[in-house]
Amino acid sequence: MSSPSNPVVPKKSSVASRYFFLFLVGLVVGAIGTVMALRAIDARTDHFPDSLMTVQQWHAGQLKAAVDSNRCAATDVLPHLQALRMLGNDLEPAFPELADDQRFKDHASKYRGALDASLAQPPMNCAGTGTTLQKLGEACKACHTDFRG
Repeated sequence: MSSPSNPVVPKKSSVASRYFFLFLVGLVVGAIGTVMALRAIDARTDHFPDSLMTVQQWHAGQLKAAVDSNRCAATDVLPHLQALRMLGNDLEPAFPELADDQRFKDHASKYRGALDASLAQPPMNCAGTGTTLQKLGEACKACHTDFRG
């Protein structure tokens, strides 16, 4: 029997490739740990205030879109005004750190008052809807100026 002239010798893995593999494993484990930590921190935050403001902004945007597209019938406007009024009841619970501040209570009351007035005599045209939006915007801006900066 003859042996081959070039014997096949299994390659030994180099130390550098082992370190590179461990480095990649460390990166993956570190990324997973970072994501888990960030999600745990995010789960501890209260999303209610931001969510309330986002939904109110959406309804106000729908009213503005109705004015811009000249679709201001009561059936188009009233659902958004009613939703804004209902959301206005949640202002103090959404901001418990401000619930005892008299300025915040006054702003929330003025906001709800503007909505109550518009619901008592709903706007029947785009001019009335625009006026209602202006009053709501002023109420929002006054509160944001005092508390958001």
